[in-house]
Amino acid sequence: MKSNVFQFFAAAFFGISFFVHTALARQNESATNVVEPAEEAVLLTPPPPNEPRINGPEVYGVRPGSPFLYRIPCTGERPISFRAKGLPKGLTLDSSSGIITGKIANPGTIRVTLFARNAFGKAQREFRIEVGNKLALTPPMGWNSWYIHYNRVSDAVMRQAADQMIVSGMVDYGYQYVNIDDCWMKSKGDVPYRDADGAVLPNGKFPDMKSLTDYIHGKGLKAGLYTSPGPWTCGGYVGAYQHEATDARKFAEWGFDFLKYDWCSYGHIFNGGDSRLTNSVSVQVAKGLTGYKFPYELMWGELQKLDRDIVFNLCQYGKGQVWTWGGEVGNSWRTTGDLGLARGARLPSFYDIGFSNAKHWESARPGAWNDPDYILIGWVGDAHGMGEGKITALTPNEQYSYMSMWSLLAAPLIFSGDMAKLDAFTLNVLCNAEVIAVDQDPLGRQAKILRQTPDEFVLVKELEDGSKAVGLFNLGEQPAKLAVFWTELGISGKQHVRDLWRQKDLGQFNQAFQTEVPRHGVIMVRLWSK
Repeated sequence: MKSNVFQFFAAAFFGISFFVHTALARQNESATNVVEPAEEAVLLTPPPPNEPRINGPEVYGVRPGSPFLYRIPCTGERPISFRAKGLPKGLTLDSSSGIITGKIANPGTIRVTLFARNAFGKAQREFRIEVGNKLALTPPMGWNSWYIHYNRVSDAVMRQAADQMIVSGMVDYGYQYVNIDDCWMKSKGDVPYRDADGAVLPNGKFPDMKSLTDYIHGKGLKAGLYTSPGPWTCGGYVGAYQHEATDARKFAEWGFDFLKYDWCSYGHIFNGGDSRLTNSVSVQVAKGLTGYKFPYELMWGELQKLDRDIVFNLCQYGKGQVWTWGGEVGNSWRTTGDLGLARGARLPSFYDIGFSNAKHWESARPGAWNDPDYILIGWVGDAHGMGEGKITALTPNEQYSYMSMWSLLAAPLIFSGDMAKLDAFTLNVLCNAEVIAVDQDPLGRQAKILRQTPDEFVLVKELEDGSKAVGLFNLGEQPAKLAVFWTELGISGKQHVRDLWRQKDLGQFNQAFQTEVPRHGVIMVRLWSK
């Protein structure tokens, strides 16, 4: 039986499900009332074929001896049977679910061929396992609770999100992390905060953390958690300050695979000086780069001691030019403040966040990613008041631009809308295999800014196979013709051009590619020569 995402796509393409976004009087983020043209929420992503298609990353990092868990992302009519050639000793593949589990003892590069078959056909794909010290060899993909559930997050909410990741079909495109954000610990006054061993205690909404991660892992997904290096989190819940080693061990014991580490109240420690900084470090230096780096370096060191792989996300809002050193102490790092709290001037706030993130392209590489924050589409809550969710004010074209920009920027693709209210349009934005493949390209390059004016923004990303992905973003208030020239790209001769959103070859072009781009919209293409 097909997952809901396939049913949504099929219904939409046959005209059974149709939906129009009418932002006739959206409140602009600069607090200026603007009247916007109505936009059809056209589903650009074609429905996947009935035959299997294996998606997701082509490379995967794991440390020797750590638990291995990977669910093969694969679209197509179910049931699908899976097999693998070259799977190393210690790993086992469940042929019906496509979930690979086990442990690999020795470091090295392992090349595996994955196979999928159903009643309509078969597919195969090369998959490289790098057993060493690097994790997150492609940007993490998944879901985070913050921008929809805030302090309402609970065990039941997290289980529902895991269920929906399967039912919606998101898992079949590579989404794998189900991450709890703030507010899972005890809040101020709810004593005791820690157990007899000094490890942090969850609040009453999370009665059994190990049971929760077992539930998520049972679906072939991974579980993520949140805390702060300060004594309190941003929401006023217990942080990890002076308990880093104990909490890290507890997170591993519970079975978590991802940790977001949010600066929050550490700012007070930073301003006063952390007594654990060596006496040889002056207060002035401690308040500079060393001070910004110290709490992350400390937790990173504790995570390396564990017998479990935990991807480490630095959330400290770009302080101390984190992109210059974040890769030494983590797997990804926020480059700006919270997107959900940002206010754009002329354009929605994701543009300014993306523009800023794009400047740091040289810092991104496999295992180390610039993070411009989450994908806020579908139903999202107001971060200023931690309110209940409502449908995004972004137009359909803006949502395509958002996903395109994040994919070209090799950003973590972490959705933070309501998993219980996924609709056909939102899924079509989140689940385009060819757009996601740009983000997950194993070369690990972030796109460079090719051109930026008040009316256009052009990004180009080098891909492992020698092709280039280009995003033509129209920032203006009217449709406009935008172009990319071969001289700008350092290429010549005929180039094949493919529209990635529509998954359609556009033909061969000489010298340049020009196309009309809608208001606040994008055309995202791949170019290659034969």
